[in-house]
Amino acid sequence: MRCDKYLKVSRLIKRREVAKQMLDAKKITVNGKIAKPATEVKVDDILEITTPSGQVFKVKILQVLEHASVDNAKEMYTNIE
Repeated sequence: MRCDKYLKVSRLIKRREVAKQMLDAKKITVNGKIAKPATEVKVDDILEITTPSGQVFKVKILQVLEHASVDNAKEMYTNIE
């Protein structure tokens, strides 16, 4: 699944356009490499997201679902560190 879509479906970022902007600004990495909106993500990948305020958080992908409810979205990843 595309990284921008995963970020939206998992509700890590509320809108796909915002996810694209963050990816274009090189604020998100996948397994330590700078990601682009079309970067494919899969189970066990590590996403590192730098928020506009400078806070950094890492998540590990547990599931990749095309559609997710609010409850299922929280099960798609786990926070690390």
